[in-house]
Amino acid sequence: MDQGPAPGTGAKVTPRRSRTRGRILGTFLVLAAVAGIAAGAWWLAQRPAEMRTGPGFGGPGGPGGPPGGPGSFRRAAATVGVAPATKADIPIIIDALGTVTPAATVTARPQVSGVISEIRYREGETVQKDQLLVVLDPRPFQLALDVAQGNLARDEAQLQNAQVTLERYRTLLTQNSIARQEVDTQAATVRQLQGTIAANRAAVDTARLNLTYSRITAPITGRIGLRPVDVGNYVSTGDTAGVAVINQVVPIDVVFSVPEDDVPRIEQRVARGATPDVTALDRARTTTLGQGKFQTLDNLIDTTTGTVKAKARFDNRAGTLFPGQFVNIRIQLDVIQGAIVVPVAALRHGTEGDYTYVLQEDSTVKIRPVRRGPTVGDSVSIAEGIAEGERVVTEGGDRLTDGQAVQLPGQGQGQRRGQRPTQAP
Repeated sequence: MDQGPAPGTGAKVTPRRSRTRGRILGTFLVLAAVAGIAAGAWWLAQRPAEMRTGPGFGGPGGPGGPPGGPGSFRRAAATVGVAPATKADIPIIIDALGTVTPAATVTARPQVSGVISEIRYREGETVQKDQLLVVLDPRPFQLALDVAQGNLARDEAQLQNAQVTLERYRTLLTQNSIARQEVDTQAATVRQLQGTIAANRAAVDTARLNLTYSRITAPITGRIGLRPVDVGNYVSTGDTAGVAVINQVVPIDVVFSVPEDDVPRIEQRVARGATPDVTALDRARTTTLGQGKFQTLDNLIDTTTGTVKAKARFDNRAGTLFPGQFVNIRIQLDVIQGAIVVPVAALRHGTEGDYTYVLQEDSTVKIRPVRRGPTVGDSVSIAEGIAEGERVVTEGGDRLTDGQAVQLPGQGQGQRRGQRPTQAP
């Protein structure tokens, strides 16, 4: 039944307009409900993990969570790996790069000029000191010796004759049968001939020495190199290549560089009368090439690199070290007895220094500042901050916070059933 116009208005409301208004209002209510649900879902998704572990999310005080009281929140337990701190003897090691150098290098050069008539060595062999290496044609030197000896014999005969004449003159002088001037002249002649004899004897010795030099021998014991000359070559004293190069390889030296910061420690160790042990390793640090002893430091720091050259000596009886070879050097300065040792993975670095996470009895972790010591392989010594037997976190520490609850591998199921994590052995 149609209604009349509302009081005070001249308009008439029809049933069709009323139905339209109802549909608009219903649509608005539906959209408002959808928006509310979407906002609630977004808020739940953005809540922190600590809040999602509360009631209704399996956290403390909620279904499936360990007892924590209604409305209580805590971070979920993280799974970590731990290792106990142990005691061990830690060697203080300095690593360096070095080059093998012969203990002595000598180039055998001719001391006289001549033509090579024989070569008595084989390339690459080990020769002994004074072993014959090269023979020069000895004939010119033998002839020079013969000439010198002939001159000496002639002048010795002249001297003898002059001495006899001098004695006769002296006898006549006592008889006043000759002038003193003639006696003095004859005496001068004798002294002149004596000087000539001395020079002749030196010439003989020189010629004999040159004849000896025609046989070139090894000045040291060592390994001989490739042959730079052949039979028939003319060699002279000015040849820089010589006739052979010999390297002393038993013993042998290694020259290496150490940082200037390590110099005081090395000097203190040497000043106490100790000779640090030195190990030579190959390029890959997998094979030990020799054990030696530290010798000395150089007297100057290289300002461009901040290092000091040092030398170590190896007996090298096995021949594993070769001149010019690149090696890794490891110097053992000392040994720390009974040091506290943890895996390197347990040590962390922060703005306030080194620290580590220590596992507590209540299955939480606590940040512990530490003072580190020398590192050996996969272990690092702790000079201060950790006691023997304490367990430190080695895996999973990147996501931990101080006081956070943790669990060890294999303890997750028990914790979800409300059981307290068992302590790792």
